[in-house]
Amino acid sequence: MSIFIDSANLDEIEKALDLGWVSGVTTNPLLLGKEKIEVAEHLQKIRSITSGPIFYQLMSDSFAGMLDEAHKAQEILEKQLVVKLPPTDLGFKVCSELNIKMLCCPTAIYSPAQALIASEAGAQYIAIYVNRATRLMDNGIELTQSIAEILQSTPTALLAASLKSPGEAIAAVKAGANHLTLPFTTLVEMSKHELSEAATRQFNEEGFGLAKG
Repeated sequence: MSIFIDSANLDEIEKALDLGWVSGVTTNPLLLGKEKIEVAEHLQKIRSITSGPIFYQLMSDSFAGMLDEAHKAQEILEKQLVVKLPPTDLGFKVCSELNIKMLCCPTAIYSPAQALIASEAGAQYIAIYVNRATRLMDNGIELTQSIAEILQSTPTALLAASLKSPGEAIAAVKAGANHLTLPFTTLVEMSKHELSEAATRQFNEEGFGLAKG
């Protein structure tokens, strides 16, 4: 199990990595677009603050173009690169071509059939949008479980994305997700509970230890 931050914002990424239990960064074209900076330069900055995986999504719309873009991303991110691909005939074809040379992750998977094809194409990861599937199809967690069952005897790992609360993240893990990627707001909520905070206050106010007493 790895937990990633789903962001391209450098401040959010630094704060998330400083928590000590965030393993890397997932990005997408929309997140990169919000940062208003040249993409190659921005990817270099992300790489400078994490030694973990960095997921980059291809935007080219041809086979040759995707291969070229993937190799350009690899020049920047080197072994940290995980290539995100669209779950289309073209995307799966590119996955089949690239998976030996770099880690691949078809993204925006919405059906077990797509997950199966991604695995057959050699994908090391697939990403599903759990919350979006719930909003659009009313079955985000059920979809996670179905895809997890399809992938259980394969080397392809299931990455759950589009998670809007700690409860939804835990439900995705219970349904079979191998990894999670969370927006910053959800990440910082994961470790919090009001009863834990109350207990901690009591320990600090009434207790004794090497640091106090």
